[in-house]
Amino acid sequence: MSQTDKTQMTIAGLNLIQQALTIYDRDLHLAVCNRRFQEMFDLPMALVTPGAQFADTIRYLAERGDYGDVGDVDHFVADRVEIARAFEPHYMERTRASGRIISVEGSPLPEGGWVTVYTDITKTRRQEELLSTRSEELSDQLVSYSQDLTSANRKLEATITALEEAKRQITEAEARMRLTTEMVPAHIAHIGPDWRYTYSNRRLSVIMPGTQANPVGLTPKTALGEQPFAILEPHLKNAFDGAPGVFEFTHEESSRRIRVALTPDRATGGVYILSMDITEEAQTRAALQQTRRREMAAQLTSGLAHDFSNLLTIILGMQSRLQIMALPEDGAELIAATINAARRGGSLLNRIADMTGPRDYTPQAIDIPGFLSDLSTLVISTLPEDVVFETINAVGQRTCLLDPGMLQDSLLNLAINARDACGDTGNITLRIETIQDTWIDFIMQDTGAGFSEKALAHAFDPFFTTKGGEGSGLGLTMVYDMTKLAGGRVILANHTAGGSVTLRLPFRATDRIDAPGLVLLVEDSPDLRDSIRDMLRDAGHNVIEASNVPEAITLAQNMPEITAILSDISLEGEETGLDLIKALSGDTRPVFLITSLPKGDPLHRAARQIAPVMRKPFHASALEEFLKSGVCA
Repeated sequence: MSQTDKTQMTIAGLNLIQQALTIYDRDLHLAVCNRRFQEMFDLPMALVTPGAQFADTIRYLAERGDYGDVGDVDHFVADRVEIARAFEPHYMERTRASGRIISVEGSPLPEGGWVTVYTDITKTRRQEELLSTRSEELSDQLVSYSQDLTSANRKLEATITALEEAKRQITEAEARMRLTTEMVPAHIAHIGPDWRYTYSNRRLSVIMPGTQANPVGLTPKTALGEQPFAILEPHLKNAFDGAPGVFEFTHEESSRRIRVALTPDRATGGVYILSMDITEEAQTRAALQQTRRREMAAQLTSGLAHDFSNLLTIILGMQSRLQIMALPEDGAELIAATINAARRGGSLLNRIADMTGPRDYTPQAIDIPGFLSDLSTLVISTLPEDVVFETINAVGQRTCLLDPGMLQDSLLNLAINARDACGDTGNITLRIETIQDTWIDFIMQDTGAGFSEKALAHAFDPFFTTKGGEGSGLGLTMVYDMTKLAGGRVILANHTAGGSVTLRLPFRATDRIDAPGLVLLVEDSPDLRDSIRDMLRDAGHNVIEASNVPEAITLAQNMPEITAILSDISLEGEETGLDLIKALSGDTRPVFLITSLPKGDPLHRAARQIAPVMRKPFHASALEEFLKSGVCA
């Protein structure tokens, strides 16, 4: 049924009732009235047509004498308009010039304006008057009370109607508020003075998996579990004492980073709680902090390394001259030892430069099984015959955003350390698994002697080594540095058969396009959009286009047949390709980004954390390979 049909049915229904009804909007223009309104007041069509002004209707009735002698009509109309603009619920009875008596009952509307119902009560009042004259046995006071009671009942009915309308509005406001709290990507709750939840949206188990989905009526310890409650309890006590607070902690069961804000509720003695998952923010923050540390370390060491390199060059030159001189046999051995030490110092300087020099974390879409196959080939070539290397892939055929160079360097370093721990015989196992689709763990275990207490405490310290003169003490330091640069962390531990090192990295799953489909191309340059569209069509894809984020969101949400999204980072308007990905969070279709921004640009760096990125310019074959593998050709 169309909206027009519904409107006509509504008007037809209003015309059937015996009371007159009007609805005026906040600007005092007629919105709706029924036929009875025109008949009751004998009004011309102009005043019962939607849009008619309230002031014109009052003037018409006043000039006709409906209100009796009003004196100055303009002043009378102005007063009635002012009363209408400050409209309040009311009930009144009025005798018209014709002698007819009507009741007027008005109620405001939530959007502004009001609805008024007019009832002809002439017959009722005349019956009351007849009763009054014929009931001589009733005292004048009783009759008066009866009239007052009748009038009071009418006013009470009007009040009840207004209260019901107010109740409806409050119920709607509460429903809107609850819907709003459910849409917020955070847990919002209230705990009463008895330490029990009195309110909670349905986000607790989403923010902290393993907790109660509906904690209302439960204590925080029961709803959250032992570990989160042990951290929350002292902060909650402070909040009950009137001190607001904000803190962060790691939820052990899910390994998510959680930020909690506590606000005292001084009206009830309770506490409001806001909890948010800030895992990605913490990962990015850790990566930025590590980048800054690298920059500071590079500044501190570059000058020293330069001078030390010059000194080593001088030492090597002098020792070379001494080698050609006729010296005792003991002198030749000392010269050779000095040259070896100087060369080792030069190698050490190069490793320090690698560790502190500028290096970007450049995640790409890598195929886990393929990556493990290549890594196994490299690792096995470095192992003795009786040391077995095995990989266990619990991730499956997943494609993840990781820096393959950094990851391979780190795992090779760990494998070599595990080889040295095993000696001539033993087993080395690399296990890959995900945690709550938030982290991906690369766990290297060996059957060696494990870590000593000292090694567990100082393994990441530069130059710390348990290999004596054979080690530089920079291997694990470089692994730690590269992992922190990715926003992850390194975990050392001993297990029943030896030692283990876990590289815990942010998990960013990505997809690839396996077959041609409908691609949403988001690009603000018309010429470039035409060129890329032709590349996509030549590869067999159908293409639909947008130039900004709002257009792209509308198309993506209303066209489920879209199979993939290819977007520039910089787009028309203030929003970027990153904003598009955030707006479509939860959408399973793969998103690929292109850009002409340099790798050092903050937007480019941020984009690489969430999706495959390819730099312009590119040719058709490179684009096709990028969409198939998520890796720049």
